Amino acid sequence: MLAGIPQLTVTPDEAIHEAEQGQLRPVYLVAGEEPFLQAQVIGVLRRAALDGSVPGLNADVFSAAEVAAEAALAVARTLPMMAARRWVLVRSVERWEGSEKKSSGMDALLTYLKDPSPSTVLLLVAGKLDKRRKLYASARKGGWLVGCEQLKRNELPLWIKRTAAQRGNPLASGVAELLAELSGPELGSVADALERVCLYVGPGTTVSEEAVGDCVAQVRPATVWQLVDALGRRDAGKALAVLDRAFDPNEAVRTVGALAWSARQLLKYESARRTGLSPPQAAEAAGAAPFRARELEAQTKSLGRARIEPWVEILARLDRDLKGGSKRPPKATLEHALLNLCR
Repeated sequence: MLAGIPQLTVTPDEAIHEAEQGQLRPVYLVAGEEPFLQAQVIGVLRRAALDGSVPGLNADVFSAAEVAAEAALAVARTLPMMAARRWVLVRSVERWEGSEKKSSGMDALLTYLKDPSPSTVLLLVAGKLDKRRKLYASARKGGWLVGCEQLKRNELPLWIKRTAAQRGNPLASGVAELLAELSGPELGSVADALERVCLYVGPGTTVSEEAVGDCVAQVRPATVWQLVDALGRRDAGKALAVLDRAFDPNEAVRTVGALAWSARQLLKYESARRTGLSPPQAAEAAGAAPFRARELEAQTKSLGRARIEPWVEILARLDRDLKGGSKRPPKATLEHALLNLCR
C-alpha cells in the first residue's frame, strides 16, 4: 500500500488521480458492474504503468476463463524488458474461484498477493464478485480495491456536471437532470450523449435544454411542457394530439424520461415554494431557469402536489413497459399512460 493512502475501497477518480501523479500500486482489483468506469480506470493505469516502455514488450492481457492462474502469475513475476514496469491484466478473475472445499487458482493468486512483484502492476478485473470471498476482503483490507459500481439515480446529475466542466462546457439549469433521465442509468450511454451535445454546441458554450433536444432526443423540451400543460388540465385530447405530432417509436423511452424530468422539476419547485422562496428562487432551486418561474407556478397551482406525485410512479411503470414489460406497441402504451395521467 502507498504511504499516506488510506485503506478500504478506492474510488475510480482516486485511482485515476494517483496514476496520473505517478503513484501506482503493485496490484489493483477493479470490481463492479459499471463497464464505463472500469474502462476508464484500466486505460489510465495502463498508460501510467507503461509510460516510457517500448510498445508491446511489457503488456500482457489474460482471461481467467482461458488461462491458469499459475501461468498468468508467472508472467507477473517476470522482470520488465527495457522499462521500469510490466503491466499484466487479468479479466474475469472471479473465474479462478473454486468452491470452498477445494483449492483453485485463487489460492495461487492469494499467495502472490502476499509478496507481489514491485516491478509489475497486476490489474485484476471482475464484474460481480462475491464480497464474502478472500480476494475481495484482501483487496479491501489492503487498499487496492477500486469499486466501479453503477451510480445511483441521484448521483448521475453531479457526475454529468463534473464531466461537462472537465470538457469546458457549462450546463444550463436542469440540463444535467434532463440528460440523466434521457440517457441513464448506464454511464456509457450518458457519456455518449454528453459528448454529442458538447460537440454540437462547441467548446466553451453552455449546453441548453434546446441543444439536448436537438442532438440527444428528438422530443423537444417545449413539446414536453405542452404535454405537461395538457395533462395538468386533464385535456386527454390535447395530450394525445401533442403525442401524435411528436411521436417517434425510437424515442418513446426518452419521451418518458423527459416527462419524468418535468414531473420531478415540478415537485422540487412546489417544495421550494412551500419553504417560502420566491418563484424565481424556487425555479432555480428546482434546476430551472428563473424565466420559467411563471410557467412552473401556473402548472403547480393547476396540478397540486397530490396529483404530481403519482405521475412519477405511473411514468416508472411506463418506462418498464416500454422496455419489454408490455406487449402493446410503444405508441399504444404511451397513449394508455397519458390517459391514466389525465385521470
